[in-house]
Amino acid sequence: MSNPTTLPDAKKVGMVSLGCPKALVDSERILTRLRADGYAMSPDYAGADVVLVNTCGFLDSAKEESLAAIGEAISENGRVIVTGCMGEEADAIRAAHPQVLAVTGAHQYEQVVEAVHEHAPPSQGPFVDLIPQPDVKLTPRHYSYLKISEGCNHSCSFCIIPDLRGKLASRRIDAVLREAEKLVAAGTKELLVISQDTSAYGVDTRHEAKAWKGREVRAHMTDLARELGQLRTPDGKTPWVRLHYVYPYPHVDQVIPLMAEGLLTPYLDIPFQHAAPSVLKSMRRPANEAKVLDRIKAWRDICPDIAIRSSFVVGFPGETEADFQYLLDWLEEAQLDRVGGFRFEPVEGARANDLPNPVPESLKEERYARLMEATTRISAAKLQAKVGRNLPVIIDEVGEPDEDGDVGATGRSQADAPEIDGAVYLRNVPETLAAGDIVNVTVEDADEHDLFGVIS
Repeated sequence: MSNPTTLPDAKKVGMVSLGCPKALVDSERILTRLRADGYAMSPDYAGADVVLVNTCGFLDSAKEESLAAIGEAISENGRVIVTGCMGEEADAIRAAHPQVLAVTGAHQYEQVVEAVHEHAPPSQGPFVDLIPQPDVKLTPRHYSYLKISEGCNHSCSFCIIPDLRGKLASRRIDAVLREAEKLVAAGTKELLVISQDTSAYGVDTRHEAKAWKGREVRAHMTDLARELGQLRTPDGKTPWVRLHYVYPYPHVDQVIPLMAEGLLTPYLDIPFQHAAPSVLKSMRRPANEAKVLDRIKAWRDICPDIAIRSSFVVGFPGETEADFQYLLDWLEEAQLDRVGGFRFEPVEGARANDLPNPVPESLKEERYARLMEATTRISAAKLQAKVGRNLPVIIDEVGEPDEDGDVGATGRSQADAPEIDGAVYLRNVPETLAAGDIVNVTVEDADEHDLFGVIS
């Protein structure tokens, strides 16, 4: 009698994922495809048959980080395939690192998978395990990014994302909702809706409607928000649903009541970038900042707990002292909850590079420091006003007991998106507390960016 055939070990793939949450979703999809083809995942360089580096190519500093990551992967492993936004610059990558096995561009899943098949052929077929594997997630189990579209129809002068990722291409609404439902059923407590322009979802498909749960649902941000608000976790709770990259088009007003009703997380991430009309015109930004102040006030009247996050660029070519002061005054009135600041940085291929009157680096630094001082002061006052309140907090990490046996934990309020906003630090939590739990917390103290408290 012949011996049964022993299956070879599965080939292993390592992944280095750089850049924004949208790139992280691309990494998850690539790894999910590869696992379906019989590959295993390697947590380190040493155990990988091939390493994928998902690059960022938005800013020159991001390109330098991407090239450094490729170099590290080559020195640690030697067998490297490059994908992502910087993959559009294959010549530059090969000039710096001629050893790379293959280079593909952003969200070119088929080409990445083909390159892995070519350079590390699968040793097991996809039929070895007849039980379907869940999708690969690179975020913790309790939160997930939900990408609703690719690309962008804007032509902002400082940005090359449409060149890297193409024009807006929206996913089918039923596919998005099916993915959201599956994620929540598998343990996701917080969905982070992402795209290059969430407010424009479905414009390219003329808001095509699809059947969902016995009704027609349009590919439109308001329909999507309403349907996501109907999701429930296995224990019947409403998951947190957080909207990112929301341009302030008029229909955004319609999602604020859903936040007031508790169906959506009261949080909007809006890419304002500046407030001075002349700078916005140079940036070719689609916004009218004066009216936005009135709308922010109206949003807060409907949903007082709404948290608004944004980011701003200082030192854009042609930005005068009067323009910068306009931005500071606008921020004082807007009282945004979370603000990120960036110094203008030329991006190869961006039209802004040719604009006259570049701002000297020293002046950029000075304005950046003033922006951060103003927004930090606003943040500190807004967080101080939360002391004494009870807030829902999602737990990200539970610590080890200290010498007295006390256990601390780190979480986030509804005003805090993972990795970009503040945190809530808890003392004396029960050892049974776990990541993903949502608990009520009494806020005891605050600093410029974070809250401190105890479970109520």
